[in-house]
Amino acid sequence: MKGLFTGAIARSAQAGRGTGRYLATTLRLMVGVPDYETYLAHMRANHPDQEPMEYPAFFRERQQARYGGKGRIACC
Repeated sequence: MKGLFTGAIARSAQAGRGTGRYLATTLRLMVGVPDYETYLAHMRANHPDQEPMEYPAFFRERQQARYGGKGRIACC
């Protein structure tokens, strides 16, 4: 019986972490903070031959794109 509860607690905690990550990503996007992990996954999947930007450069580029920097850098 103990194993049954332990498994249920572990599954519940794992589901909570997934929900927490989803909520954090949603909140970041709502306030304009870019999601670096999504960018890295995109670069690995679509541009494996290119080196991804470091986080500070990525953040600056996203801020410029959102709030009107000098020229917009687009991908795909």
